[in-house]
Amino acid sequence: MMMGNSLERNQTSLTYRSLSLFLLLAVLMTPLGLTARSFAYQDEAAPAGEAPAANEAPAGEAPAAGEAPAGEAPAAGGAQPAANGPAPAAASESFLSWMIRASGFFGLILLLLSFLMVALIMANVLSIRRDNLMPPDLIGAFEEKLNNKDYQGAFELAKSDDSFVARVLAAGLSKLNQGYSEAVEGMQEVGEDENMAMEHKLSYLALIGAIAPMIGLMGTVYGMILSFQTIANSATSPKPSELADGISTALFTTLEGLTVAIPAMIFYSLLRNRVARFSLEVGMISESLMNRFSSSSK
Repeated sequence: MMMGNSLERNQTSLTYRSLSLFLLLAVLMTPLGLTARSFAYQDEAAPAGEAPAANEAPAGEAPAAGEAPAGEAPAAGGAQPAANGPAPAAASESFLSWMIRASGFFGLILLLLSFLMVALIMANVLSIRRDNLMPPDLIGAFEEKLNNKDYQGAFELAKSDDSFVARVLAAGLSKLNQGYSEAVEGMQEVGEDENMAMEHKLSYLALIGAIAPMIGLMGTVYGMILSFQTIANSATSPKPSELADGISTALFTTLEGLTVAIPAMIFYSLLRNRVARFSLEVGMISESLMNRFSSSSK
């Protein structure tokens, strides 16, 4: 059973190490996405020189045949040229596609972080439960064996279970022959070790809550750089529509970073408080069960 517990802990450690590597790769790939998007923006930029309009006559040329000379009013009933007519309305873009396009590489990283956050929250919520950490059936059976003075059976029962309270009770019974104080110290050591293991799993939620706003802030800075680059490369005052891409990138990435970070920090605080409360309950239950040996050791 000890080999099974060790194997399970090694697999859990390997899983969370893989999650750490994923977060590290996500952060390291961010500069690559910045460079690729910067090159794409430069390729799509309009050239500095513009050709003259089709209906604009070059300087020094006579007006074309049938064209009224300067200063004369157009003929009555004459139709206006098609070039001067209203431009066709551009196709409207949905809000979702606009958000995806504006977020770019930063949005992809934050989307992956959101999936990872949901997986971590579900895994911790399912594991940090009273029935998993302090099974009522185990506590009742353990107390019954102690009442029947079947101490070896109580030790085997605690040793065969993988719950929090069972590990603490097994550690106390294993050191009971050295004295009650040694048994209590052994239970405290195992309790602190289990508490640290659960908080270690929760620390990845805190990590996501810390780096998600930073990735959003990086997208904010990058979007403002795009807007200022448009202003710098424009010979005249740029239109608001030309600055909209950079500003939308800045705002959307900030929103997405906060959307990922806020739930991560909320669930981290709630689950950490639950771990502290359950650890205290395990300590109280184990001490109440082992307290009967304190008088016999004196």
